[in-house]
Amino acid sequence: MTNAREVVRQRIGRLGERLIGKVVDSDAQVEKELIKEMEIAFQEFGIEARILSVNGLKMDEMNSLEIPLQVRAEKNVYLKEE
Repeated sequence: MTNAREVVRQRIGRLGERLIGKVVDSDAQVEKELIKEMEIAFQEFGIEARILSVNGLKMDEMNSLEIPLQVRAEKNVYLKEE
């Protein structure tokens, strides 16, 4: 992510961003919220999925990905039974 701090600032304001920035990684906070939104959207469309948040991906100058994977979080999405 390139604008995680700006997104956090918009959601909680500058003071909140400063306080949370000392305690919580803004990239991780945004990722956590994105995973929640993806889970809700997948369930609404009847999609079962496995969502992974990984650490270590980097893009080089040639727009190629370097992939030394370290899984940070994993979420299995199942359909809710009604």
